Amino acid sequence: MKLNFEQERILAVVAHPDDAELLCAGTLARAQQDGAEIGICVLCQGDKGQPDPPRDNLVEVRQHEMHSAAKLINAELFLGEQPDGGLFDNLDLRGKLTEIMRQFSPTLVLSHSQSDYHVDHRTSSVITEAATWFSASAGNKTNSPALAKPPALWWMDTINMTSFEPHFYIDVSDYVETKVSMLNCHQSQLQRGKDSSFSPLQELMIQQCHARGQQSGVKAAEAFQTHSAWKRCAAW
Repeated sequence: MKLNFEQERILAVVAHPDDAELLCAGTLARAQQDGAEIGICVLCQGDKGQPDPPRDNLVEVRQHEMHSAAKLINAELFLGEQPDGGLFDNLDLRGKLTEIMRQFSPTLVLSHSQSDYHVDHRTSSVITEAATWFSASAGNKTNSPALAKPPALWWMDTINMTSFEPHFYIDVSDYVETKVSMLNCHQSQLQRGKDSSFSPLQELMIQQCHARGQQSGVKAAEAFQTHSAWKRCAAW
């Protein structure tokens, strides 16, 4: 059994500039190879994770890194431009993300699990769940018309697989190098590898996708849960 993403439109909504690489870039790369259109929406600026030595223009640096990574899989990039640690569920941000979804018109949205470790990740999950629903609500006005129906929604694995029981796995064995290449675009974060309050990202990412692969009988995998609420899941 193999899921094919041909003709799908997949939008990953993540909190920070390198979160898509860590948790779903293999799936995005595989979907793009299948013929899907790919979008990545990053809600936070990545302004708090300073490398050593620190950079005065870190927001601009991280924007450049995001664009470079997205280009590797021909993904359209959307920016929420919220400060790290200052991400809150509010009507303005729900409206902004709803408009992004209406512009991109996804059939499938990937976002953070509400069990993930970082408050920005959990807040992203709440905002995304709301915006996917309201993107198809004609009563919620934005500049673009409402979608015909809400996109399906998958929750991504948590960092380090903590408190996450996968519903299914996507085989990304052929796309680990793409994940690494995309992550390598985020040099401002990789330079934090010696920071005692930080984790070596590439090692963590590779260990996780190989562990999920071992669980599912392939070389490397990414794990997801479906959002199984009424009208929120889809048959494939």
